[in-house]
Amino acid sequence: MTSEIISKIEQLKSEKNAIILAHYYQTADIQDIADFVGDSLALAQKAQVINSDIIVFAGVHFMAETAKIINPKAKVLLPDLDAGCSLADSCPAENFKTFKERYPNHTVISYINCTADLKTMTDIVCTSSNAVKIVNSLPKDEKIIFAPDRNLGGYINKLTGRNMVLWDGSCEVHDILEAEKIVQLKIENPDAKLIAHPECQGAVLELADFVGSTSALLDFTNRDSATKYIVATESGILHQMYKQNPEKEFIIVPSDEICNCNDCPYMKKITLEKILYVLENETNEIILPDDVMQKAIKPIQRMLDIS
Repeated sequence: MTSEIISKIEQLKSEKNAIILAHYYQTADIQDIADFVGDSLALAQKAQVINSDIIVFAGVHFMAETAKIINPKAKVLLPDLDAGCSLADSCPAENFKTFKERYPNHTVISYINCTADLKTMTDIVCTSSNAVKIVNSLPKDEKIIFAPDRNLGGYINKLTGRNMVLWDGSCEVHDILEAEKIVQLKIENPDAKLIAHPECQGAVLELADFVGSTSALLDFTNRDSATKYIVATESGILHQMYKQNPEKEFIIVPSDEICNCNDCPYMKKITLEKILYVLENETNEIILPDDVMQKAIKPIQRMLDIS
């Protein structure tokens, strides 16, 4: 059955000049059929340059919105419109507008994990891959608001010596990971290095041997000499880590006691069957108002130019 679905997807991609972009947090089968797999920055960069008529975005809603903003001529399809993001949801645009008014003359840097509406109130977008570079591109005395992830913002403040005003938002997948559980894993695996995504809490990042974006974590395991890693991020990245380093061992930091996993429930809403359905029917199209598109592209383009 799976092979039939994949065959139909490939046929429709050819017939309709369609491309599948997938985030590292998708399931292994989706990563394997995607034309391009990456983190938020790489996916945004790819969406900007492709000439496909249809982009099927195997990710979450804000990512599909970003692809549409960057490539407005393409028809962007999200296989499940309920594939949202806890971090984006933690910063409603109307609430942020009020928050922003409390800090006049501040430059707003928004993490790409936010809604299109929030991007319209933003001066520069960033990702976890380029956040430090974006912040350091501004004068040292620049007053900055950083939204919506407090953990990433706090980590950037520490690295750059800034004192950015932080919106109090977080990603449920990373924020749930506990330092105590990681300490126990380190005791049980003394030969393992801890690598962590900067959306994790500060106490977790303090324990890490390496902190970086999803793609940076993958790159680190490719070039590092260790053979065992404790991985503090979403489980989906393990597929690429094992593919590229089959001789190494990777231990995901579990989100609970039920399973040895840490899955984003929104990312995992995307399935092969849903990808086939939207390709066949061209449904779940991302449509944004023109004024939102025009305002939101400016901070995204600033990010891409700096990157």
